[in-house]
Amino acid sequence: MYTTAVKRDFVAQHFLIGGDWGAENQKHAHHYQVEVQLSGATLDQHGYLVDIVDITRALDELCAHLRDQTLNDLPEFAGLNPSIEHLARIFCNAFVQRIRASNLARVRVQIWENEIAWSAYETAVA
Repeated sequence: MYTTAVKRDFVAQHFLIGGDWGAENQKHAHHYQVEVQLSGATLDQHGYLVDIVDITRALDELCAHLRDQTLNDLPEFAGLNPSIEHLARIFCNAFVQRIRASNLARVRVQIWENEIAWSAYETAVA
């Protein structure tokens, strides 16, 4: 199985809802780092799993959409606690919608909210 990954970062704000998490219930920012990992058993005719230019384009689009936003205000977080777990799933599914490669089997998104805490979401690609 081949894996290709690209990493980017962005700053966004959020506040947690639905529980008493102290300061986390107040609006605050994180300097998120996101890594997308694409996996598949075969390479294309050029020897690529997916062209890194295509990966970077999709990743940059998603980071630009989230950069300097308050996650709670975005439609994709409606009714959700904007946890890093939800962020990883939403980011992963949006990324998969932007990538077209017939040889992909899985996409995994790992997002760090600081230097010690991260969450990941992985999905099969049809």
